[in-house]
Amino acid sequence: MYSVPQHLFTQVCVIVDKLGKLSREEIEKELISTGLSSEAVQGIIEVLSLKSLSKLEEVLGSGVEAVADLKKLFSLAEQYGYADWICFDASVVRGLAYYTGIVFEAFDREGELRAICGGGRYDRLLSTFGTEDVPACGFGFGDAVIVELLKEKGLLPDLPRQIDDIVFPLDEELEGPASSVASSLRKKGRSVDLVEDKRLKWVFKHAERINASRLILVGKSEWERGMVRVKILSTREEFEVKAGELQ
Repeated sequence: MYSVPQHLFTQVCVIVDKLGKLSREEIEKELISTGLSSEAVQGIIEVLSLKSLSKLEEVLGSGVEAVADLKKLFSLAEQYGYADWICFDASVVRGLAYYTGIVFEAFDREGELRAICGGGRYDRLLSTFGTEDVPACGFGFGDAVIVELLKEKGLLPDLPRQIDDIVFPLDEELEGPASSVASSLRKKGRSVDLVEDKRLKWVFKHAERINASRLILVGKSEWERGMVRVKILSTREEFEVKAGELQ
């Protein structure tokens, strides 16, 4: 509508994405600095500040493909029963390099945190990785925002790390045998933490920190005899066991 040249399209969209984060005056100033006319700046801000799909249709007309796609999406959402969970926002901007259709972002209902996730439709992304294009839709999300929400709602579970055994090779050349011991224990259903490239003092502190049950040391002299040294961390009991008989 306002003849924004192609070479300014991405730059203008990045500025528009700041709606709600910066004041209108700041947005106007940034858009004018790109070389757009005052009329174009006012029009773009007005249209992309709309929160009503029907009002967007009044401005652009019903024959525009974007309007038709959005109307279909909201119609499907109504039929699927989750229309109450979505709302229209013309200012949403995401990675313009590969999105080819509707884009979306998800927020907490209070709107106090940044986006939980964001994504959209992309029809020509896969060819950039050397394969045939397949129409697709995807999104990415941040664990930090979800954790904050869970904390706020009192729903963050207490999941203490539970490790049965720590396996530690006393020499670099024993890392292979230590890996073999760890793999064998895991196959028997044990939860194992294989630690390498650390000092023994650090390993003992690490074991206490994660409340491990046993520390299994793979030493050169023991391994030459087919043995490993086992330390029961709760009782400090220490003994040797044949590597193949370790349970």
